[in-house]
Amino acid sequence: MKKVMVLEDESSIRSFIVINLRRAGYDVIEAETGEEALDKLKENPDTRVALLDIMLPGIDGFEVCRRIRATNTKIGIIMLTARSQEMDKVTGLMTGADDYVTKPFSPAELTARVDALFRRAGGEEIPQTGEIRQDPFLLNTRNRTLEKNGQRIKLTQVEYSIMKVFMENPGKALSREEILDMVWGRDYFGELKIVDVNIRRLRLKIEDNVQNPTYITTVWGYGYKWGF
Repeated sequence: MKKVMVLEDESSIRSFIVINLRRAGYDVIEAETGEEALDKLKENPDTRVALLDIMLPGIDGFEVCRRIRATNTKIGIIMLTARSQEMDKVTGLMTGADDYVTKPFSPAELTARVDALFRRAGGEEIPQTGEIRQDPFLLNTRNRTLEKNGQRIKLTQVEYSIMKVFMENPGKALSREEILDMVWGRDYFGELKIVDVNIRRLRLKIEDNVQNPTYITTVWGYGYKWGF
């Protein structure tokens, strides 16, 4: 079964999410608090996607996200945000989330987002064999890892996918829409902003000088380019 965890303290919202994900064929683990969610993830290490509400009693969704990411780069993380929490979306993505869904959301939208992230997290991908080397970087497409000057860089699955798109298209200006299609899938419901925030996070990990990036450069009004 495809295992997903739902962390939401409001029981009515949690039930709505759980019912719809189970209808879509997922094995759903429920948690009401951040502490409970972290415990259940330890008990269920094969969980591929986690949905985290931000506003929680005790530790909030951001802190849960940080703690998960400290030990697990493979799991896909979706933050559940209120419509008014614009900064929360960016904060959630910068703490390591892969995506966010704004309440209220439709069952179809939520399921599509979980499906896309489940595929991204390797749940349905055919493993590839090989390496892409562009000094000082080495991308191993079998292990889905990145090294810079021989040092492993911890990437989330979405960050890895962005790097793969860039390294397969060196010197080519890619629009935000192209990156969104190639990384999140053509059926993605979300906003282009998710591309910008993930690239900001990726630059923090790979650039020598984040203020003056040399590997991922911005093509103003269009998108980004991987080049030296």
